Parts: sequence; structure tokens; C-alpha cells
Amino acid sequence: MTLLVAASNSSALNDVEPGLLGFLVVAGLGVALVFLLRSMNKQFRKLGPPPEETDADEPADGQRPLRGLAAHRAAMRAAEAETRSADEPHGAKRD
Repeated sequence: MTLLVAASNSSALNDVEPGLLGFLVVAGLGVALVFLLRSMNKQFRKLGPPPEETDADEPADGQRPLRGLAAHRAAMRAAEAETRSADEPHGAKRD
């Protein structure tokens, strides 16, 4: 019986908990992560798409250029329109 009590007391003395210092370290890492992500997003917004050679693809004043899926869809529509116009004989009209 005495051994069980002594064993339980020694394990209680050896238990280590993070406490306030551990919480402050994790909270500090979280705050630093938030600021790093905000800075990264700001840098990505500055990059923008590569400049195009044609002026026809430029958006109107005040509009942002297309990016990502919107740019892909616009390119696909333009390619389909180009294919359709190449397939049609000149002078033929579509109904």
C-alpha cells in the first residue's frame, strides 16, 4: 500500500504542464502567422499577370485584369470563337 501511494506521488511531481509560458509562445506564433499571411497576400496582389502584347485583351479603365479561372474561361471562349470563325465559310451567316 505504501508503494502505491509513493508511486502516485512521484508521478504527480514529474508531470509537466505547459502553463502560461507555453500558451504565450503558441499565441505569439499564431499572431506572427497572421501577420506573415497578410504580408504574403499583399505581395501576391502586387505581382499581377504578365503584360500582354495586344491592347484588345486589356480591361476597361477601373477594372482589374482577369485572373485564374475567369481568365481561363475567357481564353477558352476566345479560342472557341476563333475556331468557329475559321470553320465557317466567308460570307455565310449563322442562324
